[in-house]
Amino acid sequence: MPVPVPRQRTTSAASVVEAGTATGTDLTLLVIEDDPAGAFAVPELLDAAGTRLRIRTARNLTEAERLLTDDVHCVLVDLALPGSGDDPLAPLHHVLRLAPRHAVLALAASSDAELAAEAVRVGAQDHLFREELDGRLLSRAIRYAVERKRADSVQVKLTESRLRAQENARLERGLLPTPLLEGSDLRFAARYRPGRSRALLGGDFYDTVRTPDGTVHAMIGDVCGHGPDEAALGVELRIAWRALTFAGLCGDELLSTLQQVLEHERESEEIFATLCTVDIAPDGRRAGLCLAGHPSPLIARQARAAQLLPYENSGPALGLLPRARWPRRQVELGASWSLMMYTDGLIEGRSAGPGSPRLGQDGMVDMVNRQLAEGLRGEELLEAAVTEVRSLNGGELTDDVAVLLLDRRR
Repeated sequence: MPVPVPRQRTTSAASVVEAGTATGTDLTLLVIEDDPAGAFAVPELLDAAGTRLRIRTARNLTEAERLLTDDVHCVLVDLALPGSGDDPLAPLHHVLRLAPRHAVLALAASSDAELAAEAVRVGAQDHLFREELDGRLLSRAIRYAVERKRADSVQVKLTESRLRAQENARLERGLLPTPLLEGSDLRFAARYRPGRSRALLGGDFYDTVRTPDGTVHAMIGDVCGHGPDEAALGVELRIAWRALTFAGLCGDELLSTLQQVLEHERESEEIFATLCTVDIAPDGRRAGLCLAGHPSPLIARQARAAQLLPYENSGPALGLLPRARWPRRQVELGASWSLMMYTDGLIEGRSAGPGSPRLGQDGMVDMVNRQLAEGLRGEELLEAAVTEVRSLNGGELTDDVAVLLLDRRR
């Protein structure tokens, strides 16, 4: 069998565990043993499949470190190397630290079967017994070790990816709002569907809180764009809105402050956000409405068809005009009502598949009235609305969708 002869690289593979595994491809083995004139006596072998097995040898771990290059596919380490001290697996531990991306085989005497098995348990891909070693067995063992290392590496990457995805999901769920409505007789429901694939959070945002005076404040907004930066900005605006609302700000004063937050936090001056805020009086019969470039809410009163709240004299989106103003309009709600606030993802899908006109606000009003006539309310109404919009679009919606519903029954 091959004698250790240092060679130049024979492959430019970037990843050692992905190279040299197909039939007919050369394999390079680095042998670390104290007897270079013993079992490994020639520089290369040719196996039955036509694969050349090139062999380098190192007499000790220091020399092995110099010979360990990216074109080495596998390392065979002799567990009987001198200098192991009290730990018979010390040479293997050293090699595993030295070559974390390489396949590793442990070489032992057949009398050390338990030690050889322990070598596999601590990280070697396989073990070989010195007395049984021949060219065919060696070639097969190297192929197996390289493939197993590749599979292990893929599994590690998949596990890391899954853990990152789970952590991101936990973070995104933590960033979604928890409505604070204790003491209110209003019922709350919401649906959220980000446009980004495999994301839980998009550029849309919403929140609902009840202040100590009994007023219920609700808002919904949309940062232009769909990426993680827009999602982060949406979270910042939502948190700022909640803090400012509890601080007593409302209407134009609140939106002006939010615009300052957006201007400070956005990455470019082209970023803007639309916003709709509603503050519902403690008696639940009237509300103040502010629109910053955002679609007007839909209201469904008892025994009356749903319709859009007045949206004349609304202000521009946040971030468009430096000294903009946002008038607050007083609206009558009545005794029993359902108020639906939404982002434009709900109305910008197609009305009858690709190429058809967009659903629009009028189409949404018709759709909701039909669903109300079928007796749908609360969570069921929102679920049906989002599901039908997706169906009408003829496939998944590309924009974020957020819908919020407040109900008062008397």
